[in-house]
Amino acid sequence: IPSELVTPEASALKMQRMARLGRTLAFPLEGSVSVAQFLGFQLSRFLHTGFPVLAAKELLVKLRKKTGYSFVNCKKALEKFNGELKEAEAWLHEQAQKEGWSRASKLEGRKTKEGLIGLLQEGNSAVMVEVNCETDFVARNTKFQHLVQQVAVGTMQHYRGTVEHLSTYAKCFLKTSELSQLRLGPNGSLLSDQLALTIGKLGENMVMKRAVWVSVPENFFIGSYVHGAHPSGNPLLSNMMFGKYGALVICSPPEPRDKSDFAKLGWRLGQHVVGMAPLSVGSPEDEPGDDSETKMLAQPFLLDPAISLGQYVQPTGVSVLDFVRFECGEETETTEAE
Repeated sequence: IPSELVTPEASALKMQRMARLGRTLAFPLEGSVSVAQFLGFQLSRFLHTGFPVLAAKELLVKLRKKTGYSFVNCKKALEKFNGELKEAEAWLHEQAQKEGWSRASKLEGRKTKEGLIGLLQEGNSAVMVEVNCETDFVARNTKFQHLVQQVAVGTMQHYRGTVEHLSTYAKCFLKTSELSQLRLGPNGSLLSDQLALTIGKLGENMVMKRAVWVSVPENFFIGSYVHGAHPSGNPLLSNMMFGKYGALVICSPPEPRDKSDFAKLGWRLGQHVVGMAPLSVGSPEDEPGDDSETKMLAQPFLLDPAISLGQYVQPTGVSVLDFVRFECGEETETTEAE
């Protein structure tokens, strides 16, 4: 209010109100809370022992970002352990693990016909895995894709260093019960625990169905292909290929050459295996067959049915030695037995 409009009566009234407010702050009525007490109570809600408000907020954000758990749970964990980040994180994982196993036991037995094939290649080795869930919606979730990656990495680490100086290729299969016992590194968590955590987060039954590991000598190469690819959109999953079908094809070139020279050929061979679903490799001497042919080299070439696959490969001098084909949700001997 402009000073020229303030009357002496209004000024006196203002002074009386200020005096009453001062007495209230200094000498609160019995049973009431003073401003100082009120502010102290509010401040205590946001302070951890030895931590200013800003630091507590930063810890909360950091824990939330690192673990992915809700702000409510992260705040509860930090309060429980007085701002000790490592202890809070360990407690959150422990609680999530308990919840995951509880939910996994409740969901066990529900049909898991959807999911993903995951393919991982490192040097002269490759791993292909199948992990199943209930719906395609969950299969597209990055948390589920991360689980598929963990199964592939766990399988790769399990076999790393077990075979040296190969003179020919090696191929090993793992089923559900064997995958459950693998760890993420020497002292890492079990894959079965990671499965339970993901089930707890996404609320669907899931199964680590199978995996295959293939390794070849330096002068061989592995062709690979994944169909129905699911883009992850997550840079942390960039070493993986995801899809509904996958194939690995083991080949031997006529002479040592850079593996990149055979990348396109390996991709096309894998594509043929996915599309034509052969049951055996066959022989280059086999007579070309029709669409009902099950020997790979005798089948009509997927990309040019006028010739057989054997006729397509023959000019390159490459020998096709073996292959593996996975189709998500297909019945297998292991599935039928379980």
